[in-house]
Amino acid sequence: MLSKRVIPCLDVRAGRLTKGVKFEGNVDIGDPVDSARRYYEAGADEIVFYDITASAEQRGIFLDVVEKVASAIFIPFSVGGGISSVADMRAVLLAGAEKVSINSAAVKRPELISEGADAFGSQAVVVGMDVLRVPACPATPSGYEIVIHGGRTRTGLDAVEWARRCQTLGAGELCVNSIDADGTCDGYELVLTRMIAEAVTLPVIASGGAGKPEHCHEAVSIGGASAALVASIVHYGRYTIRQCKEEMARRGAKVRLTW
Repeated sequence: MLSKRVIPCLDVRAGRLTKGVKFEGNVDIGDPVDSARRYYEAGADEIVFYDITASAEQRGIFLDVVEKVASAIFIPFSVGGGISSVADMRAVLLAGAEKVSINSAAVKRPELISEGADAFGSQAVVVGMDVLRVPACPATPSGYEIVIHGGRTRTGLDAVEWARRCQTLGAGELCVNSIDADGTCDGYELVLTRMIAEAVTLPVIASGGAGKPEHCHEAVSIGGASAALVASIVHYGRYTIRQCKEEMARRGAKVRLTW
């Protein structure tokens, strides 16, 4: 059985670490390079870096920040935001990331998933899914809809069907972020997470809503996720990576505790 992972998420805007609630009201909370180094030293299994406004602002990602973060840590590191071509993927991987995360661009042009997998291997391609809870209807029978551009644009795509398609196209991993739960610290959207985890055979990262270590365990047990993405819970010093992983281990999850 593979170890369950705890992954700090660094949302970056204008080169600074930010945090908001439900994708709104983002405030500057520090330097992403210092934060990445701190989380690496604290035992994070991976780190995710999102340039949260790159797609909406139609610009490339901050490669200088990617290079600095990559030089500061020695664990898997994925990068997303503003990646819309194989050339963009290559630039991010050459800057030091091990994985690229594509979201809005993949929805607009799904073949980008296959192009990335063909060029760099499926293990390097993560598809990020920003998901909004909606009334179930013929277009979105699961009751969950994919949104893009940092939550600004609804697509009409059913989240579960999109997850299945991403797997077929060659994605190596899915990061499922609930906009409804994002930044609330009330816990992950476990129904959504479980739906996606049961619909695909890929590793699924639960994202959005962690407020205490128990939530991380719920994500990998009730939600069926392979990993729990954390942000506010660690950014504001409420809990540490170690506390999250020790609580998961205490409740029976297999985690990496060697540091």
